[in-house]
Amino acid sequence: MRIALALVAAVVLEAQPVRAALSEAATVAHDLNASLLDVMKNAKTLGYAGRVEKIGPIIDRAFDVPFMAEKVIGRHWDTLSEADRARWVALFREFLIANYAGRFNDYSGQSFQDLGEEPSAFDTVLVRTRLLNPPEDNVDLSYRLHKTDTGWRVIDVMLKGTVSELALRRSDYTAVIDRDGFAALETYLREKIAALQAGKGEPIGAAKQ
Repeated sequence: MRIALALVAAVVLEAQPVRAALSEAATVAHDLNASLLDVMKNAKTLGYAGRVEKIGPIIDRAFDVPFMAEKVIGRHWDTLSEADRARWVALFREFLIANYAGRFNDYSGQSFQDLGEEPSAFDTVLVRTRLLNPPEDNVDLSYRLHKTDTGWRVIDVMLKGTVSELALRRSDYTAVIDRDGFAALETYLREKIAALQAGKGEPIGAAKQ
């Protein structure tokens, strides 16, 4: 029995050194990837609605959604009423969840690698990871995080290591508001959510938003 317990202890110690060495910010990214991978492995069984249910708490743990919702519409945030702001944050959160549920919809042996981290602008940290994505090309995913009262949270995802999702969306969303107003942006995002629900999401790693 002592030998068996010793072997179990050795296996546990061997399985944890990489994660144990990660910083708080890198641990958030690592756990986010691990949670997404679990969703991918069970994607077909869960279905879209099941993936949405699983991914909601993952988003809430890892992302600073209110911060992202504000920054993604730039100067237009200051023109919104408190009711409009609350509705927008909720809709943007719904879109983030739908985006992951729609795109992480299959599993073919994918895994994630932790590639390190580096300090970045405005007291943020850039955590670099890679999605090993057979049989397609691997995808570099870098997470930008900042420190909040509840710990480190993701505020941007850099697709292919350099393409900022937040910047792409800000360009897209502010153009809609400038052209047609805030209500049109709400309609636009609801249409995107409906498309993701219908299985029309971009593949993992695609930069289009």
